Amino acid sequence: MRQVHQQLLPRKPRACYQIPEPTSTLIFATWGRRCLAGRFRCKHYELLPPSFALSHVLDLRFSAGVFWTPFRKTLILLSLFLAVVAGTQAEAPPDLTRFEYQRPEMGMAFRIVLFAPNEDQAKRAAEAAFQRIKDLNDIMSDYDEESELSKLSRSSGSGRAVSLSPDLWFVLDRAQDLAKRSDGAFDVTVGPFVQLWRRARRQHQLPDPTRLAEARKAVGYQHLRLDPAKHSAELLVPHMKLDLGGIAKGYAIGEALKTLQHLGIGQALVEGGGDVAVSNPPPGKESWRFELSALDASNAPPSRFLLLKNIAISTSGDLYQRLEIDGKRYSHIVDPHTGLGLTDHSLVNVIAPESITADSLTKVLSVLGPDKGLQFVKSIPHVEARIARSPDDKIEVRETPGFASYYERK
Repeated sequence: MRQVHQQLLPRKPRACYQIPEPTSTLIFATWGRRCLAGRFRCKHYELLPPSFALSHVLDLRFSAGVFWTPFRKTLILLSLFLAVVAGTQAEAPPDLTRFEYQRPEMGMAFRIVLFAPNEDQAKRAAEAAFQRIKDLNDIMSDYDEESELSKLSRSSGSGRAVSLSPDLWFVLDRAQDLAKRSDGAFDVTVGPFVQLWRRARRQHQLPDPTRLAEARKAVGYQHLRLDPAKHSAELLVPHMKLDLGGIAKGYAIGEALKTLQHLGIGQALVEGGGDVAVSNPPPGKESWRFELSALDASNAPPSRFLLLKNIAISTSGDLYQRLEIDGKRYSHIVDPHTGLGLTDHSLVNVIAPESITADSLTKVLSVLGPDKGLQFVKSIPHVEARIARSPDDKIEVRETPGFASYYERK
C-alpha cells in the first residue's frame, strides 16, 4: 500500500488518496475552498466503499470553477479504478429455486424442469413453453385433420404448390435434407405405411401385402418438392400422407427450450417421449445427470449415467412400443423401404447440439443398423451415437468414438 499525503497544496493541487487493493476500502480526500492566493487545503479523508458509483466522483463540485490539470488527471485515474472495482463486485444473481411442470402434448407426457427466482416467473415461462409445443402440434399433427400438415397432405396429386408457415417449412426442409443424405432411411412421406402399421398394431396382424404395395406408390421423399424461394411444397403423386413423427417432437422440444431462454430462464430441461434438451446446468452443478435406459434383455449390461449441458439427447427403439406376431418382434419404427416395423431388437441414443437433429438421427440409425448408421453419424459434426442391440440373444453395444466422453466418471 502506498499513501500520498500533502497538507498544504500551493498553486497546482494534487489529489490526496490511498492506492488500495482491489477489495479494500477506497480513501478519497475532500478539499476546502480555494483561497484568494489560489491554494487548496486538504481538510480530511472520507472512506468510500468499493461499489462507490463513478457518477459520484464525476459529480464532485469545486468552488474554483476550473480543475487544475494535475488534479483532473488524478480524478480520471481514480474514476477508472472505481469503475473497475464496482464491476468486479457486481451484485450476486438472485437465489434460484427448482420448479417442475408436466403436461400432455403431442400424445405424450412433456416435462419441464427449470430454475427461477420465484414461482410467478417460473409459471409464466413454463406456460409459454407448453403453449409453444401445443402451437407446433396444431401445425404438424397428422392426427388432426385441420392441421397445416393434414391440409398439405390432402393437396397431394393436385398439381399445385402450397405455401407453408415458417415452422412447417423449416421442419420439412430439414427432413428432406436428411432424406437425401441418408438415401431415404429417413422419409416423412412414409405416412401411408404408418397408417397401415397403426392398424396392424390394433388388429395384432401384419398389413395385407396388397395394401402395402398400393401404399408404396405414394411413398418416397422424391415425391415431395420444396421451393426455397417461395417456401412452398408440392406433393407430386396422389394419396400421399406426410408423417413428422420422427422429427417434429425434437423440434418442439428445442423450441420450448428457446422459449424459456428468451424469458430469462437459463437453466432448464425439456423432456418428451424419450427426447431431452437442456441448457445450462442447475445451480452449483457442472452438468445435468441422465440415466441411459438399459436394453430389456436378461443379460444386458447395467445402465450408465451421462453428464450433459447445453445439448440434446434422443432415444429410440422397441423398448416401450412394439408388436409381437407369431413370435417375431416388430418395432413401432417403420422402415420406409419395406413398410414394416423394424425387427432388430435395439436401443439407439444420439447426442447432438439440437434436439431436432438428435430426434431424426435416431430413426436413421435404427433403419440403417449399426454398421452403416454409425458410419453415417461420423460424417456429422458434433454428433455422437450409441446402439445397444440383442442379435441372437447376444448383447452388442457400439458407439461413436466421442460418446464415452459424456459418461459419468466414477
